[in-house]
Amino acid sequence: MLRLAISLLLLSVLFAVFGFGGVASSFAGAAKLLFWVFIVLFAISAIVSVLKGKAPAI
Repeated sequence: MLRLAISLLLLSVLFAVFGFGGVASSFAGAAKLLFWVFIVLFAISAIVSVLKGKAPAI
């Protein structure tokens, strides 16, 4: 999911360089959304693994 967010961010920068502002802003919005979803899921999995007593998987 993080890889998808980074690729959408790179695509938004590419579209912004070529002047496609509307497409770039929608890609950037999607990248922001996926990044925050990734952060929330990571935090939940870290909390659950701490409560279970397991070391976090890397």
